[in-house]
Formats: sequence, structure tokens, C-alpha cells
Amino acid sequence: MDTSPKGVFNAAWRMVKNNYVDETCNHQDWEKWKKRYENSIETYRDSHVAIETMLESLDDPYTKFLSVRDFKEQDMNMDARLKGIGVHITKTDGKVIIISVIENSPARKYGLKPKDEIIKVDSTPTKGLPLGKVADLIRGEEGSSVKITVLRDDNLLDKSIIREEIRIKTVKYKMLDKNIAYIKISSFISFDTTNEFKNALRAVNDAHSLIIDVRGNYGGLLTNAIEVTNAFLDKGNIVSIVDRAGNKKNFSAKPYNFVTHKPVIVLIDEASASASEIFSGALQDYERAELVGEKTFGKGKVQMVLRLPDDSGINLTIAKYLTPSGRDIEQKGIEPDYKVPTSPEGFIKGEDVCLSKAVEILSSKKLQATLPPG
Repeated sequence: MDTSPKGVFNAAWRMVKNNYVDETCNHQDWEKWKKRYENSIETYRDSHVAIETMLESLDDPYTKFLSVRDFKEQDMNMDARLKGIGVHITKTDGKVIIISVIENSPARKYGLKPKDEIIKVDSTPTKGLPLGKVADLIRGEEGSSVKITVLRDDNLLDKSIIREEIRIKTVKYKMLDKNIAYIKISSFISFDTTNEFKNALRAVNDAHSLIIDVRGNYGGLLTNAIEVTNAFLDKGNIVSIVDRAGNKKNFSAKPYNFVTHKPVIVLIDEASASASEIFSGALQDYERAELVGEKTFGKGKVQMVLRLPDDSGINLTIAKYLTPSGRDIEQKGIEPDYKVPTSPEGFIKGEDVCLSKAVEILSSKKLQATLPPG
């Protein structure tokens, strides 16, 4: 393996030529990139800039170069680990707000709470900063310290927090009123997601009906999407993957013993993407569940994560997927059966109109199920 800067670029060039979903590489002569950089790559920085420029010519938002740090971080996400303090944040009206605090995380131990507004990270004010930049400031090496200044009930609070490596659970569950179980899948990217979901189903086995929440779930591993969908379907095609040559591969449900036939509502929003859309699209196609919320993101492409010789990498689009009915949802998304807009502002007020609508629908189904024939 050629680990030189030029070797790294050549490896990236070959990966795209041999695997990219569009054989025309966005209607261009792919050889031109090899010729363009033949004598101009001396350092790894040169190589990485050349790869980024080359990939941008594909005009594909999902195909991107990963630095060594980004590649390592993606691996950590798949292993359900991160290094930081353990908060999920959002931005509304220019304010950086904590949405949730991970259980047993440093943030929880040091007293940060949902709805806290982050004013400063160390000495850097968050006002005017992109959300991603704020997240980068909060993250850091295990054992290092970060000072978070928050506004809570008109009071400024300073929290000096020691960062840790955090094991992330991607599935949480609880029982609601009226014997309805609520299961939140925050991501499909962890290797543990499927087992966590099966454990959640077992824990709420006595529930009459289920609400599965994939709002804000940007996707993850295809295998997780298939396995979780299979928990509600014991036969039929779950998803079809179509490669650049037009070859189609179907992934069918298997009659596992954990398949549930209880009434289901799936909560979706504009940030539900990829694996979340495979899951919600399949259940909608089979009329196995009703979808409540907002139209999904519309990501119908499949990526492969490829490692380059210097431990950087590429997320490369290699195929597209279709729902069981043959729907291509790329840039179209999946429409909910009940459109219920939600917003970060509603969360801050403690409102979840989407969840309330789901409970209302399932409560009605339960009532109908218990009415005597007339």
C-alpha cells in the first residue's frame, strides 16, 4: 500500500472511479483529476485539498472527505462513544440551548439541565457562532476541563466540567399514560442500536401500543434500519438497494420471534433522514404504522465509509435505496399521515404537540378496539 501523499490521492481517485453511484462522475472525464494533480502533491495537506476539490466536482452533499480526526470521530460514533461533557444542543432565536443531558455524563454530574442557555464556552461567547462551532468548543480530550457559562432563570452559572469518554445509549423508553409505550431512537449509527431496541421492546411488553420517535434521527447503519423495521414486519421486502449498474438487492423481513403486532405511531420531522426514512417508509408502505409530524429530510442514497492509507477517509455514495412500494425519496422525503409542525421553541416551553397527537390517535384506536360490536 502506497502511504505517500500522492498514494493517498490516487487511492481516493480509484475509490470514486470504481464505486461511485454515478458512473459518469457527474458527466465529467474522471481521468482529468489524476492528470491535474500528477506533479503537484508533495504533502498530506496537498493530498487532502486535492481530494476535497475532486469530490466537490461530484456535486454530491453526501460524498465527502474525512480528515484523520473526522474519520476517528465517526468510528467512535459507530461504537457509541464520544469524548466531551454529554449534552445535546440546538439553536433558536440566536440562543444556544441544551435540549437534553446524557445520563451519567459529566454534564449531568456537574448540574447542567435541559433548557439551560449556553452563554460562553471557556472565554468564547456563543452569540453569533454556528452551532457546529459551539459543539467543537465543548468537545475535547478525556480528562481536560471546559468552563460552561449558562443562563438559567435569569441567573448566570459557571460550571467547570471535566470531559470524559461517554458511552451513548441510542434508545430510550418509558411508559406513558393509557398504557402506551414511548421509545426514542436518537440514531441508527451505533453497533448497539438493534440490541438496545430489542431490550426496550421487551421492557414495555405489557403496553397496549407503541410510539416510536425518530425525530432528529439523521440515520446510521443500514443493518440497524433493517433489523428495527423487522421488529414490526414478519414478511415482505423492507428496502431495495440499487447500485450504479441498476442491479437491485432486496432486504426482506424474517419471521423472528420478537416481531410485535401492536398498534404503532412513528414520529418524524425534517431531520429524520436515511435509516430513519427506511424504517418509517417501510412501515408506512405496509400500513403497519401511521406517521405523525413533518415531512422527512429526503436522503435516499447509500454511503460506504472508506479508509485511505493515511487513516483519513471518504464517505462515498455507492447506491440509492427504494421503499417497499418502489418510492425513491431522494430530495422528496416522506410525508406524514398526520402533519403536526414542531419547533425548538415548543420544546423550551415544555410542549410536544407531536407526541400529544400520537397519544390521541392511539387512545382512540384503543377505545375502538374495546367497544362491543354494535
